[in-house]
Amino acid sequence: MDNYFRYDEWKIIEDGFDPEKNQITESIMSLGNGHMGLRGNFEEGYSGESLQGTYIAGVYYPDKTRVGWWKIGYPEYYAKVLNATNFIGIKVKINGKKLDLAKMDVEQFKRILNMKKGYLDREFVIKDFQGRKTKVKARRFLSSVDREIAVVTYSLKPLNHNAKVELTPFLDGTITNEDANYDEVFWDEIEKNADKYKAYLNMRTKKSDFHVSTAMKFELNKNPDKIETFQKEKYVENKVNLMINENEEITINKYIAVTTNRDYDDKNLVQESLDRVSYAYNKGVEQLFDEHIQRWQEHWDESDIEINGDVAAQQGIRFNIFQLNQTYTGHDPRLNIGPKGFTGEKYGGSTYWDTEAFCFPFYLNTTDDSIARNLLLYRYNHLEKAIDNADKLDLDGALYPMVTMNGEECHNEWEITFEEIHRNAAIAYAIYNYVNNTGDKSYLADYGFEVITQIARFWADRVNYNPRKNKYMILGVTGPNEYENNVHNNWYTNRMAAWTLGYALEVKEYLFKNNKICHDELVEKLGLKEKEIDKWQDIKENMYYPYVDSLEVFEQQDGYMDKELKTRADLDKNDLPLNQNWSWDRILRSCYVKQADVLQGLYFLGDEYDQDTKKRNFDFYEPKTVHESSLSPCIYSIIASEIGYKERAYELYLRTARLDLENYNNDTEDGLHITSMAGTWMAIVQGFAGMRVKDDKLSFSPYLPAEWDDYSFKINFRNRILTIQVFEDKVKITKEKGKEIAIIINEDEFTLTNKPLTVNLSK
Repeated sequence: MDNYFRYDEWKIIEDGFDPEKNQITESIMSLGNGHMGLRGNFEEGYSGESLQGTYIAGVYYPDKTRVGWWKIGYPEYYAKVLNATNFIGIKVKINGKKLDLAKMDVEQFKRILNMKKGYLDREFVIKDFQGRKTKVKARRFLSSVDREIAVVTYSLKPLNHNAKVELTPFLDGTITNEDANYDEVFWDEIEKNADKYKAYLNMRTKKSDFHVSTAMKFELNKNPDKIETFQKEKYVENKVNLMINENEEITINKYIAVTTNRDYDDKNLVQESLDRVSYAYNKGVEQLFDEHIQRWQEHWDESDIEINGDVAAQQGIRFNIFQLNQTYTGHDPRLNIGPKGFTGEKYGGSTYWDTEAFCFPFYLNTTDDSIARNLLLYRYNHLEKAIDNADKLDLDGALYPMVTMNGEECHNEWEITFEEIHRNAAIAYAIYNYVNNTGDKSYLADYGFEVITQIARFWADRVNYNPRKNKYMILGVTGPNEYENNVHNNWYTNRMAAWTLGYALEVKEYLFKNNKICHDELVEKLGLKEKEIDKWQDIKENMYYPYVDSLEVFEQQDGYMDKELKTRADLDKNDLPLNQNWSWDRILRSCYVKQADVLQGLYFLGDEYDQDTKKRNFDFYEPKTVHESSLSPCIYSIIASEIGYKERAYELYLRTARLDLENYNNDTEDGLHITSMAGTWMAIVQGFAGMRVKDDKLSFSPYLPAEWDDYSFKINFRNRILTIQVFEDKVKITKEKGKEIAIIINEDEFTLTNKPLTVNLSK
């Protein structure tokens, strides 16, 4: 995929059609608006390799878990976001022949994703066996203002002939999920209707009983010769016949509305979709589009990163930011962020620990505080189910699920479901991260302490006390490095468990000193006893951490040093990626690391470790890391920046920034790596610019990558909007909004007023 998409600062351009790359491009060209999304499929359909994908936020199906044999504690289902009604469809016939790019000569093909304005364009010329050429143009957008609205504009122009044209806008509910465990059909029809120029289709999911009503209405710039309606099970259409003269352009505007019973009563759902589509139709394409563009400009004003001197890097970071803003808007606290967003079906569209560990900082620092708060409330609202999840494993406290839609665990791999319990620490860390960044300590009393306490209880019950060593241990786990299963004393898991217990003690002490009434009410509500608190302190002080004395590095887990310690350089390039070329047994016995593990802990708890410690561990683990998780390069890049490995930091940044655009892991056809995209933002803001919050103050230690002329970004910090510009020899910080604030640059403190602050950087 190297350079398949043309470099451009604001666009992703596919110039020429390659059928072998179509599914990858469908992922890349995905659109979303927080309420719904779809892959970059063709409106007219395509008989070649394609994954037709339309997804509605929060609408899922509990697909029955498929395993070799059942184990006590297994979740009964694997939840997945469903492929929903295909609403973009417009079947096309020209002179009686169906338009299908898999079967026709295609010239001048372009598919362009405009990231600045949030729409997808496509245009091409087709030639039939008689040499007759027709130009086709298509544009679609999902309104970022009216999230239940989508618009498709589709045009045909015969270039050297008069054409008999048949256009058939339709709604198709006869869809399936590619990843169905038992090849089930997940949808039933409730009702439908097709009238001239409009239609609707109301569908219901089996088991989960989500209702989705999709309505369409369309207009043409020329009166048709004939229009017919047709409907069958789970399908409605209008068929329009026209004659078009040479060089005459016919255009159809198809308006779509998608409503669900997550937001409306079942009995009103169809009428709501019809009202919404009529609203869109009456407003018209131009006004809808102008409002949509304006909202995207607001998104970019908040979250853009501008890079001068490196178009590939600029395109990469904007692509990542664009997809993040498409996937989650914070308008609905019932929603969260799936690893593929609205771009594919892999991982089921569920919520992972990725949200708190990787996505949270982006939303925390580029949007209003309420957006990040909603991500935390999502977990608070699922606390009781997290307690149930722990209870199923005969453990106290709360175990947040590795994979979830509604708070229940729904992952069907035992080494994930039972062992990858480190995810619990990410929830507690996100609360700390929110409070540390926003200063909103009221969250601790209102919601945070309950969650932290129940997570602490889980860790206190999950540890094993070893009297021979007078240490607490955590046995039988999988750390972030999923190329190791069922290990003892994963350093990261042990360290973050102890940190969580310590944070729980800190928060309790803070509430006791600053809000005694609330403290006492929470202690009573939670049934906290002094004996329990004493145990947390004991575990925190006496946790066991594997350590390699001779190298002065943290051992990833007990026994890691018993492996044959090779590096990436020892691998044949044909072995990569390992997960597509090696047996699982061989991977587990190897020393190779899938993603940041020890380094993940050094990233989270960076203020507790000095530069030499980080450097020793980086030097030991990074050469053994194959970065076959999309979540890996960004963490290593941030640490590399921190310890002065600037060239390596940049290499790792570029890998994460262009992971999908270059299809590094050979899996982009399954959908984009949405949750790792936030890591790209982190690699710049926390890596190259060195942004941290230290002692309640915003701090930067910036540098300029050698490949760039300069870069800039904005930060929302405690009701201040700051613009940070980094040059080779200086950094300039401008306060766009809010009161004056103290900031730290390379250990020196400054007061930022209404006047821009410029600080020289030593080389």
